[in-house]
Amino acid sequence: MWVLIASSLAIDSPSMPRMGLLRNYHTHTWRCQHATGEAINYAHEAVAAGMEVLGFSDHTALPDHRWANVRMRMDQLDEYEAAVRAAAEAHPSLHVLLGMECEFQPEFAAFYRDELLGRRGYDYLIGAGHYIKVDDRWLGSFDHARAPEQLRIYVDLMVATIESGLFTFIAHPDVFGCCNPLWNADCAAAAHDLCAAAAATNTPLELNAYGIRKPWVDGDDGPRPAYPWPPFWAIAAEHGVRVVFSSDAHRPQDVSHGATELAAIRDQFGLTEVDVLDLLVRT
Repeated sequence: MWVLIASSLAIDSPSMPRMGLLRNYHTHTWRCQHATGEAINYAHEAVAAGMEVLGFSDHTALPDHRWANVRMRMDQLDEYEAAVRAAAEAHPSLHVLLGMECEFQPEFAAFYRDELLGRRGYDYLIGAGHYIKVDDRWLGSFDHARAPEQLRIYVDLMVATIESGLFTFIAHPDVFGCCNPLWNADCAAAAHDLCAAAAATNTPLELNAYGIRKPWVDGDDGPRPAYPWPPFWAIAAEHGVRVVFSSDAHRPQDVSHGATELAAIRDQFGLTEVDVLDLLVRT
């Protein structure tokens, strides 16, 4: 049932009115090497779409240059920040925020806390788990969080990410849907552990529209978006986890995408949506 409902959320369905996000906090630029466009291009599209808030959260540079092919370099931090400021100055009607999407490892904690949130004054950080370490090798969690021991490594990493307290919300926690076409007991256990940690720390999890735009995977009940994965969100609802909507835009034209599709999942499971700006104001 979950898969069929998710599959009905085709983004080009003529019977579904298109409605854009008013606020998006997950936005990339060309610097991550797998997105296109400068910050000002995304801001221009956001204003044209009637958006109110745009948060930039490119893949952070890392002091040891780890995973360098999918993130900016350390020497690009200043120009990234300048590009975000320029986008804000060019579009004063748009509330623009400066953030980063980050992989948590204990050795990076001081850099995130003292350099990005501290000295550089970033507004927020997003926690994400794109990689897991298996037998001393870093593997992509989108492709390799399938075997039970790999899924456990992913969940333990995400729980540590949540419990670090460094991140305003957690990006696409259900990415293991990309490589697990069959929902099973291991997937359910992973979801329960991850969502329990989010609930205990009051950390929102992200309903991410990028998974809807990606090629669909073959699930046990037919093709479905890789994520958001509905059975994960059923468990999130059981734990009372709060959710954040994001486009996860890698192209300027996608900056407001996903409101209709994500709202359908929110309403299907009775999830509580929160807004990042409200979280930042309270802290």
